[in-house]
Amino acid sequence: MLNIWNRNLKKSLCSFLLLLPIIIFADGERIDVARFSQGETSGWKTKVFSGETRYSTASSSGRTALHASSSKAASGLFRKINIDLRKTPVLHWSWKVDNVLVGTDERTKAGDDYPARVYVVFSGGAAFWRTRAINYVWSNNQPVNSHWPNAFTKNAQMIAVQSGPERVGEWVKEQHDVLADYRKLFGTEPNNVEAVAIMTDTDNTGATASAWYGDMWFSAQ
Repeated sequence: MLNIWNRNLKKSLCSFLLLLPIIIFADGERIDVARFSQGETSGWKTKVFSGETRYSTASSSGRTALHASSSKAASGLFRKINIDLRKTPVLHWSWKVDNVLVGTDERTKAGDDYPARVYVVFSGGAAFWRTRAINYVWSNNQPVNSHWPNAFTKNAQMIAVQSGPERVGEWVKEQHDVLADYRKLFGTEPNNVEAVAIMTDTDNTGATASAWYGDMWFSAQ
């Protein structure tokens, strides 16, 4: 089975996603994935690869969010969820990083670490080897809006949403049309989203990183 994130190719969810209770809060055309601002972490599960990134709800700049702290470690949080991108293609989230990693080449296996990343994982259907993922990353040094294949597998594509230290310490709101991104990156139509994940990881570089994740949701616009 081809894994986008496993012990060797740590960037996959497809090999370990479990059948979890899914709690989706719908408000009109909005589907909530995470309500970290309310201290809610139900439905999110941990996957440990090398050492363990610490995740906990905490307060930063007067707001409650999910804090991630990693030192030479890689573990992520994931949530199994079914999203039809033809109805709600736009993913919204906010995040903040306390530092970026210096001297890394993110296009190589040795440099494949990020202070913050958001995964969207797509079902491969019966063809499980076609499971794919988009990684929206706070890049250490790649240009904003650039994209490249993950160093471990071409079935995972990276997009630099933010880059470098310029906005370190600042809460940043993001939104991406995931359907449009998938079409651009893979050149085909996607199956439904089957999971969303977050990860702050530093195992390849042996560095440390600290980041914050706010609420996440899909919408029609």
